[in-house]
Amino acid sequence: MARKGTTQRNIAIGRKVAAFAKKRALLRKIVRDRNLPIDERFEAQLKLAALPRSSSKTRYQNRCVATGRARSYYRRFHISRIILRELASNGLLPGVTKASW
Repeated sequence: MARKGTTQRNIAIGRKVAAFAKKRALLRKIVRDRNLPIDERFEAQLKLAALPRSSSKTRYQNRCVATGRARSYYRRFHISRIILRELASNGLLPGVTKASW
């Protein structure tokens, strides 16, 4: 199980990512537009660099909602492989069965 501080920090990063998403997207669009003057694009690049680091989408890490585990995370279920196996074995995930042959 992940430390509580780690999961709380990840939640805070997720909120910051959502808060700055529109501003970050607008600045990135300006920076990539080759039709704009170089000065305007450079200003947008500086503003983009001035945004908080934690507002970048790559700083956010998907984690298991049950344990907070970051590795072997299944996006479809939002849980890790360990919890997925437990729930599937107990028949708590509809449509999921353990393979046997």
